[in-house]
Amino acid sequence: MSRIGKKPVSVPDGVTASLVGQTVSAKGPKGELDFTVNDQVLVKLEDNVVTVEPKNNTKDARSFWGMSRTMIENIFVGVKDGFTKNLEINGVGYRAAMQGSNVQLSLGFSHEVVYTPPQGVTITCPKPTEIVITGHDKQVVGQTAAEIRAYRPPEPYKGKGVKYADEVIFRKEGKKK
Repeated sequence: MSRIGKKPVSVPDGVTASLVGQTVSAKGPKGELDFTVNDQVLVKLEDNVVTVEPKNNTKDARSFWGMSRTMIENIFVGVKDGFTKNLEINGVGYRAAMQGSNVQLSLGFSHEVVYTPPQGVTITCPKPTEIVITGHDKQVVGQTAAEIRAYRPPEPYKGKGVKYADEVIFRKEGKKK
């Protein structure tokens, strides 16, 4: 039994939810999102509470059960509050600056890297070494953060590069004579 899948998802205040077939839609102050649930899972919307159950006891149905419940909860949280990812830049001369809605990154290359965010994602740079990514779709926010981090991932010897704010980089000891 899925411990996550058994929990019902309540629709938060300020969010309207609808269920059409296998598609759960949510509309809130941050935007509108929908998620189509797999056919092996039953979804019910009653009294502003969404419940998810597997149709049968197969391994696939049980696998989709918890994932579907989590995805439905994420669209409710996204349209109400949104999601945020924080990145930190470490290294001498490494910095980020806003250029309109784009981010200009100086990461030790011979050229500047200009990143254009996808639609629905807002990027801000409160400091030259911080990047804040916000949006209502959790997957798109995480993908944007991963793409920016991929330009210069943190290295273990000096810790230089772009890392998540809550990421811990295990440092290695250098060569010895």
